[in-house]
This record gives sequence, C-alpha cells and structure tokens, in this order.
Amino acid sequence: MAADMTISPDRLLELVPQQPPFRFIDVISAVDEDTIRASYQFRTDEGFYKGHFPGNPVTPGVILVEAMAQTGVVALGIYLLLKQGMTVSEVKAVTPLFAFADQVEFSGIVRPGEKVMLSGEKIYLRRGNLKARCSVARENGEVVCSGILTGTGVTG
Repeated sequence: MAADMTISPDRLLELVPQQPPFRFIDVISAVDEDTIRASYQFRTDEGFYKGHFPGNPVTPGVILVEAMAQTGVVALGIYLLLKQGMTVSEVKAVTPLFAFADQVEFSGIVRPGEKVMLSGEKIYLRRGNLKARCSVARENGEVVCSGILTGTGVTG
C-alpha cells in the first residue's frame, strides 16, 4: 500500500492483531493522521464478568485500558505506519506491544451491555513508539477512563 493511499476503517479493523474475544473494538468510525474514534459494545456474557463481581458485574479497569490501547495505540499506529508507506505485509509482521501508561484515571464504571466510545489523539510517533492521549466514554460523552498510553512495535 503506497503512502498516498487511504485505508478504510473496516480494513484497518481487520488489521488489528487482537481478535475476539480479546478485541475491544467493534467499529472504527473515523481515523486520520492525528486521531481515531471507535466504539465497543460490552457483551453481557464476557467471561470476566463472572468473577468481577458476582451479582454486581463491572468491567475491569484493565479491560478499559486495553480497549484504549487497542484503539489509540494499536489501530492508530497501524494506520500511521501504512500512511508512512509500509505495506500490509510489513505491518502484519510487527507485533504491537503496550509499553507504558501514564495519568490513567477512572471516573466511572462500565456495566455489561454498555456501549462505549473510544478515542485516541496522537501526541507523537517517533523511533517506533506511538504516544497517544486516550479515553473511554459513554455514548452521552461522559468520560469513564482516560490516560496517556505508549506502545511500540517489534518485528520478527
């Protein structure tokens, strides 16, 4: 794929290496060189709800951070690599690793069946590291989790 070609949000989602049941992106609604927007509907039968917490299920914070990382670091990172001229095959050879989380704050809980809006805003991409300001919000815009995440890609 040449650097001047556009990748569709659907194709971008196909390239995200995390897959169900551990992919927490259903739809990528918008992406450009600075931002990404996506959504995920937490299923009521997600395995982690059985133990977190029985009778009062709550989406674990680590899952919310993972959803932010998959959107704001992995999916946006793939998009940026393709825009820089990498081919789909080259991108598929990169293993994205979550490297760092900073200023992560939880300001609400997410229940089974809730749909969340995910966003990422690039702070920088340099030397194979993508740093992004990310958030998880309810459909009404209320932010329930936010933070600055960094990821790196490893080839081989």
